[in-house]
Amino acid sequence: MTYQSQADMQASMSLRQRCVAAAAQEGSLSPDAWVAENIWQIVSHDSGWADAWDYAINTATLDNNPDTGARPGVINDQMILTVVQALMAAPPGA
Repeated sequence: MTYQSQADMQASMSLRQRCVAAAAQEGSLSPDAWVAENIWQIVSHDSGWADAWDYAINTATLDNNPDTGARPGVINDQMILTVVQALMAAPPGA
């Protein structure tokens, strides 16, 4: 997991919006604020995210959507949901 991958993922508005959707589905009353507060923990929670992100960047072709964060084949909805659920269940400060 590289710091650059984490930085790129946290900057992806598409990936953030997908995380917001998951947080809303899980009952957050302020999903935008929750994701904004937790984005660094979200993108660094599972090294599989960075591995998938790096692979997508390194193997990109003209046929791929250039918005990596919008591509469910890179980080799928289940990956997002798993991390959001884990972080929402964790006690504050954990």
